This record gives sequence, C-alpha cells and structure tokens, in this order.
Amino acid sequence: MEATAKLRNVPMSARKMRMVVDTIRGKSVEDALNILKYTKREAAEWLEKLLLSAIANWENKLDMAHSADDFNLVVKTAFVDEGGMLKRFRPAPHGRAHRIRKRMNHVTVIVENKIVLDEDKNEE
Repeated sequence: MEATAKLRNVPMSARKMRMVVDTIRGKSVEDALNILKYTKREAAEWLEKLLLSAIANWENKLDMAHSADDFNLVVKTAFVDEGGMLKRFRPAPHGRAHRIRKRMNHVTVIVENKIVLDEDKNEE
C-alpha cells in the first residue's frame, strides 16, 4: 500500500529542490529522514516536513491500526515540478529595468511498505 503527500508553491527554484530530492529517492524512510536532518540546505527542511506528512498519511490510510515503524516504508517516488513565477523589475543604470524571476516549485512524495499486510493478502 502506498500514500502520497504533496507540497505546493514552495518559494525556491525547482533545481535547488531536486538536488536534495535525488538523495532520498528509493531509500528507506528512516534513512531518508536522517539524510534530511543533517543536510545543510533549505530544501531539506521542507522535504523533512513533507516526508513526515507522507508517513502520517500512510498510517491514516490504515485507520491507525498499524504503526509505520513496524513496516519497512520506502520512498517509492519523489519528484519536483516547476510552479508559478513571481515577476518583478529592479531598476538598472541608464533608465533601464532588469527582470527578477522568483521561482516556485511543487514537490510530490510517495511512500510504500515493503512488508505485505495481512489485509492486502486477503484482497489478492
């Protein structure tokens, strides 16, 4: 079983966020949280909250019958898409103006369990 968490309109460029997302993709949840905790990038703080939200979503999907610690949760998919862009102008010499683009991104994390539940076996 898998659960999804999305974080939208993060005020950071997608390129900066992808550098951190690439480090946790395919790792176990415990390893991913440890990596994010000790990464010195702003993106790591955003992703740590998002990963904890994905874990909580996974637990809520089971109606709180099981804890995520009992199952081997893995970051199945993690990707970053470009979001909107705030456009501003800054004064430049000789009466000109330079464009400033404040970029945003959308992050999606999907976690799944490697240990099969008894309920999942009955459905198959």
